[in-house]
Amino acid sequence: MNEQFDNEQVERRRDDQRSYYGWLVRFASTAFIVTVLLVGGAFALFKLNVLPLESNVSAQDSPKSNGEGITIEQSKSEGNSSDVVQAVNRVSDAVVGVTKYEQSQLFAENNKAGTGSGVIYKKENGEAYIVTNHHVIENAQSIDVTLSDGEKVEAELLGSDSLTDLAVLKIDAEHVKQVAEFGSSSNLQVGETAIAIGNPLGLEFAGSVTKGIISGLERTMPVDLNKDGRADYQTEVIQTDAAINPGNSGGALINSAGQVIGINSMKIAEEKVEGLGFSIPSETAKPIIEDLEKNGEVSRPFIGVSTMDLSTVSAYHIENTLKLPGDINGGVLVADVEQGSPADQAKLQQYDVIVGADDQEISNLVDLRKYMYEEKEVGDSMELSFYRDGEKQSATITLSE
Repeated sequence: MNEQFDNEQVERRRDDQRSYYGWLVRFASTAFIVTVLLVGGAFALFKLNVLPLESNVSAQDSPKSNGEGITIEQSKSEGNSSDVVQAVNRVSDAVVGVTKYEQSQLFAENNKAGTGSGVIYKKENGEAYIVTNHHVIENAQSIDVTLSDGEKVEAELLGSDSLTDLAVLKIDAEHVKQVAEFGSSSNLQVGETAIAIGNPLGLEFAGSVTKGIISGLERTMPVDLNKDGRADYQTEVIQTDAAINPGNSGGALINSAGQVIGINSMKIAEEKVEGLGFSIPSETAKPIIEDLEKNGEVSRPFIGVSTMDLSTVSAYHIENTLKLPGDINGGVLVADVEQGSPADQAKLQQYDVIVGADDQEISNLVDLRKYMYEEKEVGDSMELSFYRDGEKQSATITLSE
């Protein structure tokens, strides 16, 4: 009985083995057939050009390792970085250092008094022309320019303008390698790339580059010419968050094409403020530069009066001396009239209060200057509206230089 039982178990094991090996054979056969079909189908697609024969993934697009076993993606901004590099290369050698020297109070020699930046914008007849800021060279007894390769050359000041904070220098062009190209600032848009090039904190960091965007357009900044704490003029500027530090003044603000769209001028440096830099737009700078280069100064209309803002006059004198109507809240008080000037010829008098120029309302001296300097030229006529002894009058003035 035991022998019969053992024989049945052996036979059962053999049946199981035959079933197992049969399953393996069937699986292998099926896998072989599927593989043949897939390879054949793929080959047919290759022949029909449905699938490419080469990989579309280049080495540049492939994941890379940082050397620590961590896979990193190729930077998607590499193209933008390349554009910035090309833009900087187009203008960097045209950005120079500007050093001014002032007369020493103790010794008969000039001492270094400050540094800034400048932009070579023109080379002609063996001479090169550089634009910088007025405040960079103000009160200078002599000026040196440091080129991108470190060479220093003496510069001649051709002209300077405090209202727009621009100045033009001239040097020997023998060693000048590059001239910057001006671009248009009139079609800029907020959010565009802006790149500042200059010499922050002096020549030790010469040729420094910072990148940001155009943060604002048609901004105005007050200009205090006589340092009395009151604005004498408002100059238009481009606002950018590209870092502009002391020493960057007079350097270039460029676009992604490497064109100069602004001359860096100032920044707001307060504890709670960050990323507020300002540049003089190229469209504003170009006519000023031309005047300074050719004439040494900027020709502006002149009427020949000493003035003060009505807002600085006491309520007593507004009512009793000037006798102005109660609804007059702004204007320009004539303090004195220069003899023989356009204002004298138009019969303006002391204590007249100018409230209009042509069809423009005049609330203060800044309004009057901006209208004359931006809308009028020497020789133009301008109708002034003013109050005298409480009565509104008008007079036509022919503007002189």
